[in-house]
Amino acid sequence: MAIYATQRLREIRVVVTGGGTGGHTYPALTTIRTLRDRLAQAGVEPKLLWVGVSHGLEAKIARQEGIPFKAITTGKLRRSPTMRELGRNIADAFRIPLGVLQAIMIVVRSRPAVVLSTGGYVSVPIGIAAWLTRRPLVMHEQILTLGLANRILARVAARVLLSHESSIDHLPERTKSRALVTGNPIRPEILAGDRGRALAAYRLDPDRPLLYVTGGAQGAVQVNNLIADILPDLLAACQVLHQCGEYSFDRMRQLAAGLPEHLRNRYRVVAYVHDEMPDVLAAADIVVARSGAGTVAELTALGKACVFIPLIPTGGDEQRRTARHLAEAGAARMLAGPDATPERLREEIMMLLNHPNRRQQLADAARQYGRPHAAADVATALIDAAGRYST
Repeated sequence: MAIYATQRLREIRVVVTGGGTGGHTYPALTTIRTLRDRLAQAGVEPKLLWVGVSHGLEAKIARQEGIPFKAITTGKLRRSPTMRELGRNIADAFRIPLGVLQAIMIVVRSRPAVVLSTGGYVSVPIGIAAWLTRRPLVMHEQILTLGLANRILARVAARVLLSHESSIDHLPERTKSRALVTGNPIRPEILAGDRGRALAAYRLDPDRPLLYVTGGAQGAVQVNNLIADILPDLLAACQVLHQCGEYSFDRMRQLAAGLPEHLRNRYRVVAYVHDEMPDVLAAADIVVARSGAGTVAELTALGKACVFIPLIPTGGDEQRRTARHLAEAGAARMLAGPDATPERLREEIMMLLNHPNRRQQLADAARQYGRPHAAADVATALIDAAGRYST
């Protein structure tokens, strides 16, 4: 259906909503880029409009990408509010109807063939507006369970796209027939990394196993502390590239300067890995990381042996749920709560370093959960929905 729809469409109008955090914004951005590329092959140019909040990450990303952006008023429902947040919940409850009215006006004026929602509280007004105006809503969920916004929208979406097979169990029974597991869209460049470039850029030894440690863009103090306590032991067996974030950078550089001279050249610490990320991941033999949805999607698509240290607590505890799901399937190792100690982390890493076969088994199992073509599958679902609407 998608191929037929692409061939017959002369123009496709798409409203995109979702944002607040990178976990909602970047899957939308990756899907938009993939959709543009797919339609360009058929000589079709999508007319895009991104709807979000003026202070959200989505507004910044839309500007950078040259995508028209409309801001709406909306409110956030905090699931376990403090007394202070309870008052904010009440105030936000009055903003939501205004946001829905604004969203209806936007949908009526833009006349989209399809609406894409990637979650976050900003997506609810547009999703409801799409349903009220009978425009097909394609909803994507990045995490194992469903976020609150997507639990609402799943009931009215024409298509419910999921990142995990097990997520289907979290859907209402009448919604399951509209569900499709696509995976979480990842940047295509992540799959095209070059190991040699990373080794040259960071002056790494091609004959020594590489451990890549990351706490995400901002770093993770917990992960940094664990690594600091066992760093000499690790460097005796491998080399370490450590992305520690700005907050811990000076401390980790001081730690590096204090290492014995024969170990110092085996440790590279950086505040942030920029465009070299695909190359770094291609070079890594083992990865220690948080288990956010985007990180997990990239590492499983690449088939990496990982030790996940989930951030706890997070909304719905999704990082621990995701890491546990993979660990129970033999596709990752997990250290959480009282198990996240320097001693346990050392044991896990050394086990993978000392037993290459077990490391490969872990990587192979992770690859079974990876969906490198997720962005293409989400774009196909959008084209299909738009084609059905236009028939």
